[in-house]
Amino acid sequence: MFDVPLGRLVPDYIKRFEAYIPSKPDPELMKLYNVGHLWRLNNNENPLGPPEGSARIIEGFPPPRASIYPSGDSYYLRARLAEMFGLDPDQIIFGNGANEAIAFVIKAFCQEGDNIITADRTFAVYEWVAEFSGFEARLVPLKDFGFDDEGMLARIDERTKVLFVCNPNNPTGTYWDEPRLRRFLDAIAGRQIVVVDEAYCEFVEAPDYPDAMRLLKEYPNLVTFRTFSKMYGLAGLRIGYLAGGRDVVDVIRRTCIVYSVNTVAQDAALAAIGDNEHVLRTRRHVKDEKAYLLRELGGLGLETQAGEGCYVMVKLPLSDTLAYRQLMAKGVMIRTMTGFRFPNWIRVSVGVHEAMEAFVEGLAGILRERGTI
Repeated sequence: MFDVPLGRLVPDYIKRFEAYIPSKPDPELMKLYNVGHLWRLNNNENPLGPPEGSARIIEGFPPPRASIYPSGDSYYLRARLAEMFGLDPDQIIFGNGANEAIAFVIKAFCQEGDNIITADRTFAVYEWVAEFSGFEARLVPLKDFGFDDEGMLARIDERTKVLFVCNPNNPTGTYWDEPRLRRFLDAIAGRQIVVVDEAYCEFVEAPDYPDAMRLLKEYPNLVTFRTFSKMYGLAGLRIGYLAGGRDVVDVIRRTCIVYSVNTVAQDAALAAIGDNEHVLRTRRHVKDEKAYLLRELGGLGLETQAGEGCYVMVKLPLSDTLAYRQLMAKGVMIRTMTGFRFPNWIRVSVGVHEAMEAFVEGLAGILRERGTI
């Protein structure tokens, strides 16, 4: 694959790893598929955009500040969140999106021969970061579309360092309630780091959903991830964070790259904190549009999987990649699930109502052409 001398320089685990290729920019996709508009229903973005306070920060950012480095450790953001969650600011680390926080944790605790454990059909970045860093990713099959706690515990050995639980899970929307999460943490008994990824926690309305932030004081080996990309509509600014026990976070901080979170992202996130009206407005929108989507998909005779979160999975009677191309030709962009190990399933983000209608109409047309409805 590689010519000498490059081949001798590249580790075997990098040679085996296939790079993730992101989609082209929307204008290029629109030209490729010959459409005048593209509804983005592939990345679980907030269709309402950022809160008003964040929007004002973005619109009014003074250009001279672009020449000045941002706060290297997101000082004011950490202070504000620490106040809100009853933590010490030094228990919080910000990163350039939650993806960077994942890398911080794996690099902090894993060395050659170590492994991490997560599910086989969840947010793929846990697996990817471990594998391209030279560590084994042990993948436990989902059980009833949810994380299998007993299966994960059974895969632990003396080289296991970190276990990742996406709660609620992306893409299935399933979650562990507090008793189940506590049982899992009690079984681990501090021997490994447990990461609970709560990227979609603000969308959850189930009363038995656990708040990992509240559990940090009881479980010093617990780390939780959160983000401003989803509920707070700041995906384009790339800002997420982790929180954990002081000793654990002190170790993780050694792997951090300072200045990785830009000034606009920090200011916009700070303005978003505490905007409960934005959260409630988004929840109402997601609830209403998800109900519409499930009703329409049920009418088409399709199987769905929809738990918590701002997305719905749909099982199709055709290839998910074929459905992607045919929907793109109708100006609708969804997420294929083969890469999540769910062949012939797609994931649809909740968008504005017009986008939901366009998706339903487009999918119904495809199914009618195939004679399946």
